[in-house]
Amino acid sequence: MSPLVPLRPDLKALTGYHSPQVAAEVRLNTNESPFPPPESWRDDLFGAIERIDFNRYPDRGAHRLRRALAELHGVTPDEVFCANGSNEVIQCLCLAYGGPGRAASVFEPTYALHGHICALTGTEVVVGSRADDFTLVDAEIDRVLAAEPIIAFLCSPNNPTGRAEPPEVVRRVLDRAAGLVVVDEAYGQFARWSALELRDASERSRRLVVLRTFSKTWSMAASRLGYLIADPEVVAACEQVALPYHLSALTQAAGVLALRYQAEMEARVAVVAEERGRLAAGLAGLDVEAWPSDANFILFRPARPAAEVWQALLDQSVLVRDCSGWAGLPGCLRVTVGTPPENDRFLVALEKALEVGT
Repeated sequence: MSPLVPLRPDLKALTGYHSPQVAAEVRLNTNESPFPPPESWRDDLFGAIERIDFNRYPDRGAHRLRRALAELHGVTPDEVFCANGSNEVIQCLCLAYGGPGRAASVFEPTYALHGHICALTGTEVVVGSRADDFTLVDAEIDRVLAAEPIIAFLCSPNNPTGRAEPPEVVRRVLDRAAGLVVVDEAYGQFARWSALELRDASERSRRLVVLRTFSKTWSMAASRLGYLIADPEVVAACEQVALPYHLSALTQAAGVLALRYQAEMEARVAVVAEERGRLAAGLAGLDVEAWPSDANFILFRPARPAAEVWQALLDQSVLVRDCSGWAGLPGCLRVTVGTPPENDRFLVALEKALEVGT
């Protein structure tokens, strides 16, 4: 059957980004927090819902939320932009600065939605590669940035490889880039340093944009809330392209209340980091190659074909992410750090999966 109307020609080769969700008792495939928010946060949120005038539009500028985030990060509210997950933040950046005749850069393998959203907004993507250990080398940085992309994307810690970019790498990109340098820190609270530490009064710093999300460490993936910290000029540009009233009153209230529970968030992060170390130690004793991680997941390559191991795990009701078809990741799987019982079950299941067929 012919289409009702022709699709944009440049979209025909694209497929929507998704993570396959199949029934499993242990879901370790989407890098969510394994722990829910505090019960008292839920109680506070229920109280806030009662005070929302649902017949009225939400605060278009999300002013309370921006003030709270500004206080958290020691910046001013006009340096904060909030949206429906960090993905909408990326989309607003691409709408404001990308488009036909402009380019953005990524270094593969990395978060697929950086390049995907660029393509959706008609922005050309200049692709760089990583070394065998997934680090960035100076020559490749220089080669990619010689194309003068309007946006240079970095993911730190990098998804799906796990390591945070060292400060000297981010500084080099900032020094060489002609446009914005967007450091996606969706997993930033798990790492030892943040690109926010590079912000200062210099002209170079004005081109630095740092993304954060509530989906991981704040245990609020269902709320779809992300934000950026950047120069007020960048914030104003994102506001110019964002749809009116794009951030619901419910999401704004959830974010403001979450920031009152920073200590609880940090405690959850500490538990995940400890479990990450335990998972890494467990993987070291199995027939896999695993890479160090500064995030809440670990990338590994089993000795058996990845698809077979993935299915063998699923047969034991353990779901991980199959990355073997992604650029630069042949034979790789990625496991999210779960609760201690979930991690125990994964390690036992993986050991059995590796034995199948041997």
